[in-house]
Amino acid sequence: MSSPPPPVLPGELLELTVRREPAAPLITYYDDATAERIELSAVTLANWVAKTANLLQDEFDVGPGSSVAVSLPVHWQTAAVLLAVWSCGATVVDTAPEDYGRLADVDVVLAAQDRLVALADAGEDAVDVDLLGLSLHPLGLGMTDYVGPARDFALEVRTHGDRFVPYEPPAPAAAGLRIGALELSLGGLTDAARELSDRLGLAAGDRVLVDERTATEAGPVAWLLAPLSAGASLVLCRNAIPDVLAHRAAIERVTATLGLRIEGVRELGRPG
Repeated sequence: MSSPPPPVLPGELLELTVRREPAAPLITYYDDATAERIELSAVTLANWVAKTANLLQDEFDVGPGSSVAVSLPVHWQTAAVLLAVWSCGATVVDTAPEDYGRLADVDVVLAAQDRLVALADAGEDAVDVDLLGLSLHPLGLGMTDYVGPARDFALEVRTHGDRFVPYEPPAPAAAGLRIGALELSLGGLTDAARELSDRLGLAAGDRVLVDERTATEAGPVAWLLAPLSAGASLVLCRNAIPDVLAHRAAIERVTATLGLRIEGVRELGRPG
């Protein structure tokens, strides 16, 4: 009797996409407050993931058993950070500013620059960990007008390698995501993503438009891992202007939406 195939882990979902469609757009990111449009292929995203994972592993000893708090908005850099933490075999602790006082048990915190003040104000326990700040600048520039304990992600990450090999292979049964009382293992993340993908009706080649509100409420399994597991690509919209979404769906050749109704485009999870 043959053995069952080993579980696919979150970081491997991106590797499969790179092998299948390396140059096609994988994440197209819009921010209507700043008029940003950033497009990443699977290869480009994989490059960011590798650099981030090498930074976390080499500079902060992140690996199996580590916990990394992520306080970032829905953003293409957030996708890279999440996949990098999982590639290291560590646990993502998804957190918001109101939870900063409970971060004493994490090893590293990655936070958007505009959340760093709240993090520092939360108390000594919250900042007695390694802290990386992200400017989320569209050109990948570092933080400006910041004086504090956080190291600058943009400056630190660029010196690290484009290929990542973990010192210790991630274990499927290890904790992968902790949001409040919910905890999923690394293998459980991909299982949940595939189950959700099937339930939503995601298909290979789908181009899925999702806005920040929906993605924040649904969590990273829904907005990131489920599309990856299905072989779909993403159009992420932050600070979305409702009146422009129909036009954006047309020019980006969107085939499905998550949590949004746009005439003529199927809404995932709703009967046709």
